[in-house]
Amino acid sequence: MIESGATFKDNLQQLPSIDGVQRIDLVNGMGAVVACIENQPGKQGSLAVYHYLKQVFDTLDAKAAEHGLVVFGEHTADARYRPGAHPNIDRLLAIAAGDTPLRIEVIATGH
Repeated sequence: MIESGATFKDNLQQLPSIDGVQRIDLVNGMGAVVACIENQPGKQGSLAVYHYLKQVFDTLDAKAAEHGLVVFGEHTADARYRPGAHPNIDRLLAIAAGDTPLRIEVIATGH
């Protein structure tokens, strides 16, 4: 587990590489994909955080969500003030507050 710093940029540098990751699917208890984070500009930071959470916690439960909020650094505060502006952080806020945990599936490039 990383030691989270003050900024998202600092934390991002500590996360495992997302090379070879095409996307991450978030799957509910019924097996339905409820969200997808693609490996594309503007989403790679979120992809890296969720990829890291999969490696450390396996499941996106309240404990994983709380840690993810710390890793997102200053973006978490912004998400609290502007709901909807950061959907991948909004999801962590909801799960940390008691929403149903999700399964994190990493889809490798070429699949």
